Amino acid sequence: MIKNTIYLIFSILILSACNYGAKTSNPALRDFTFEPVKGIRYIEVKRRFKDGYSFNREGFMQKPSWIIEVVKEDTMAAWSPQKHRMQNFYLQYDHANVYNFAAEYFKVKHISKDSLVFQRIQVDGRVIASDVRSDVNMTFYAQDYIKNKLKTKAEELQKPTKADTAFIEKRSAEVNANSNRAFAATSPVQFIPKSKIARVEKISTVDRANNRTEAYDYMFPQYIIRIDRAYKDFAYQVSAIVDFQGGIHVKTVYNVLPENAEAKKKVAQGIADIYVRNLFDVAPGTTLQIPHNSQITLTMIGKANKKP
Repeated sequence: MIKNTIYLIFSILILSACNYGAKTSNPALRDFTFEPVKGIRYIEVKRRFKDGYSFNREGFMQKPSWIIEVVKEDTMAAWSPQKHRMQNFYLQYDHANVYNFAAEYFKVKHISKDSLVFQRIQVDGRVIASDVRSDVNMTFYAQDYIKNKLKTKAEELQKPTKADTAFIEKRSAEVNANSNRAFAATSPVQFIPKSKIARVEKISTVDRANNRTEAYDYMFPQYIIRIDRAYKDFAYQVSAIVDFQGGIHVKTVYNVLPENAEAKKKVAQGIADIYVRNLFDVAPGTTLQIPHNSQITLTMIGKANKKP
């Protein structure tokens, strides 16, 4: 009896593996095939979180940017901004309407000649992560549909919506009421020198090899300010919130001993108030042209005049 049960379970496992293998290799056995949309070029017109907004509460903005075309059942072409041409990628079926191409996983939610809807997801061991990494829906319209039926341009469809603007207005009001609160500004803080003895450099941390996109530069903006003719040499790296009026509020001083942290914070705040505010016009960060508190990393370096 036990032996027969083991044989039965083993047979079921073998059949399941065969069925999955057939689905993987034979598109006709899946829920759909890409054959009806082969050769149609699609432009991504919107990318939204599941709540329908292009922004999350931290200020990250989903920007539609993909252009894709099904070449054949196992090949997807995508526009490469680096190479300025369409580039073919292997379109690999994974499971449950989940596909992989261009080093990303997508769950296909809708497919027609006019439009596609993909859920961009994170897959760990064939399990879809249920966190923010899988909270992205991408909508594509066919070029012909945009031009001849909607009679518009993709750039118009890609713009943030009135709902996005209302969301940012609400978030800005929330954080602007408290200098300890902030969210990332898609147009980061600007330091505009008013004197030749002061200069600023905005640091870029984009590293495509390590999947650090341009979004890092506005989510985590970093600046180095250099000041000549200071009262003495100094160098401080701080985390600060720049408020919606351009005020600088030092929150943390890096690379100091805990017992010295509060004293160093007061000195760094003094430098920000006296040097930075007087030698620079500070423009606050904005999102959709709405000014709001945002957090930055700021390195302030002062060099005193050397006496002969």
